[in-house]
Amino acid sequence: MLQIRPSEERGRTRAGWLDARHTFSFNRYFDPNHMQFRTMRVLNEDVVAPGQGFGAHPHNDMEILTWILDGALAHKDSTGGGGEIRHGELQYMSAGTGVFHSEFNASDREPVHLFQIWIMPQANGMKPTYEQKAFAAEGRANRLQRIASATGAEDAIAIRQDAEVYAADLAAGQTIRYALPAGTGAAGAGAGAGRGAWLQLGKGKVTVNGQAIEAGDGVAVSDEAEVVIEAQADAHFLLFDLK
Repeated sequence: MLQIRPSEERGRTRAGWLDARHTFSFNRYFDPNHMQFRTMRVLNEDVVAPGQGFGAHPHNDMEILTWILDGALAHKDSTGGGGEIRHGELQYMSAGTGVFHSEFNASDREPVHLFQIWIMPQANGMKPTYEQKAFAAEGRANRLQRIASATGAEDAIAIRQDAEVYAADLAAGQTIRYALPAGTGAAGAGAGAGRGAWLQLGKGKVTVNGQAIEAGDGVAVSDEAEVVIEAQADAHFLLFDLK
């Protein structure tokens, strides 16, 4: 079963310097039909104006991943973590018992376009941690590149949840197949046996198990043996395999 989350139906926050789209309920946007998908609680697509950003603010008990689509983002937090990330780099902050952080567009000329993802941790009250890592572009050319997982396999960042996160650049006409374990549970239930997948398209056009989507759209996949992604135009996306 596929459930498409069209880009234009997402929640939206506009603040002059920020244009943010919310796949799930976030901040002042609330939709009881779109609270989370399994352990993924937040999936925001943000465009931040040059030289602007989010001042210091707190988080706790959440696995926070940031993936840049275009531009550069500067980060600082109370654990001592910080730096700039660009396309092809993943930033990971496990908020644990509590952390303050800030994020700003590192450029005074170009906007930064990014995905920010919050995944619920396997346990609360853990020590905060920070990591960022660059992933070579050839590793996701017409294939899935694992960028985060519970085990850190294939040089991915290890996160505190049973989840797999992949990035891919898929050229027009190319296809990627991803097998899901049999018996995946109900989409968005966040409970029950089996796993589900979420695909978030950052750029281009693809079909997912025959269903066409465009940039900004997301797709929840449940009760399917595999996810088949075919590019109708050059595309970039993230794929989540979630408990």
